[in-house]
Amino acid sequence: MTKADLVDDLANKLGFHKGEAEKAVNIVLDDIINALKQGERENISGFGTFSVSTRHARTGRNPKTGETIQISASRSAKFKPGKQLKDSLNESDGAAQPSGPAAE
Repeated sequence: MTKADLVDDLANKLGFHKGEAEKAVNIVLDDIINALKQGERENISGFGTFSVSTRHARTGRNPKTGETIQISASRSAKFKPGKQLKDSLNESDGAAQPSGPAAE
C-alpha cells in the first residue's frame, strides 16, 4: 500500500475529499516524525511502537577495494508491532502461514 492508496481509502471510507484525507494522513505522519526527531517513542495502541535506534560511529571496510573507511554515527527509525497487530496477521485459519522458499 502506498501513501496515495492510504489517502484514497481514507477519503472513501470517511467521505472526505482527497485533499482533506491527504492532509489528515500528513498530520499523523508529521506528528510521528516530530516525536522521533525529539528522541521520543510513539506508541499507537493495538498497532505498534515507533522508536529511534542510534548507531555509533564505527570503522568499516569498502567491499570493492578493501579500503578501511569511517562510518559516521546515525539515527534510524524502528518499528515494533503490537500484540493486536501480530495476532490479526495470524488469525486467518488459526495457524501461522508459512512463507518463503521453504513453504513451497
